[in-house]
Amino acid sequence: MPRRAALALAFAVLMAANANASEIGHYAAGLLNIRDLAVPDPGVYGALYNYGYVTSQINDGHGDAIDDITIVGPFRRRKVTLHLDVDVGIYVAMPLLTWVTPWEVLGGRYGMYAAATFSNTSIGAALNTATGRGINADTNSFGVGDAYFQPVWLGWTLDHFDFSFGMGFTAPTGKYNVEQVTLPRIGTVKAESAGNIGYGFWTQQTQIAGYWYPWTNKATALGLALAHEVNFKKEDFDITPGQYLTINWGASQYVPIVPDQTLLLEIGPAGYDTWQVTADTGDDVKSTALDRVHAVGGQVGLTYVPLSLVANFHWFYEYAAVDRFAGEVFGLSLGSKF
Repeated sequence: MPRRAALALAFAVLMAANANASEIGHYAAGLLNIRDLAVPDPGVYGALYNYGYVTSQINDGHGDAIDDITIVGPFRRRKVTLHLDVDVGIYVAMPLLTWVTPWEVLGGRYGMYAAATFSNTSIGAALNTATGRGINADTNSFGVGDAYFQPVWLGWTLDHFDFSFGMGFTAPTGKYNVEQVTLPRIGTVKAESAGNIGYGFWTQQTQIAGYWYPWTNKATALGLALAHEVNFKKEDFDITPGQYLTINWGASQYVPIVPDQTLLLEIGPAGYDTWQVTADTGDDVKSTALDRVHAVGGQVGLTYVPLSLVANFHWFYEYAAVDRFAGEVFGLSLGSKF
């Protein structure tokens, strides 16, 4: 059997047999910049985030790299072991529109934002493909992904601190298909399309963030944010993904490039840590492992103060991943106040 056909067969039936990986949440920890979670001054802001994810490794529920997968057919009549060669590259473009209103709620600035996504695939779809829920490892496409809306974003500012609180939700607006695949000697199985861009479920997200500025000019910022995801039932499967907690951390330093300080260099280390805190539930769940991943990296950027024009690049390296990919994140964002 040709290698490509063998992999397609493996990926199609593993979900119905003994897939290892669980679902993952919507929240992309390596997407935003260090200072992005502080509510800015009233006004309308626009930004374009570019997110890239590459990996050649997927880990099992014990944190060990998976090199081979074993397929067990219906009623365990047939079993075959194939070598798994992971090569995943994901690109996401996310335009974001923010409105910070002139009104105050509970003594804090009140804002809201909405973000659309466009991608060649999703990390969730790629994970499901690599562990058996996709029908073809070589399928690729580019289109609309799941959208995020945050109607509640509150921010409080002190001389040395910024605090924010947000509540929002991700809607399953992205491409999501499930197919019935008939395989020789195996039969018909239900599988997600490897070309999926959406995750196929809703997510409710709550986020809190805090920044400490050692000096009142806020040239130095130490930031910490916590995001909590509650996921709802997955379309076409009896699976409800578990809840997730993600910590984003970073230290940002502005350095004037020109004497009048209209052009600033921003630089600093950053990272994130994500834990699944409750198990997936439902009759179609194949793994009871709670996945997690950690990442460390940094950010560098430029800010042109007169136009509130900001460009940032960041990179993260993931490690100690369990029940999911371990890869690298690359991000480039452009933003401005209108």
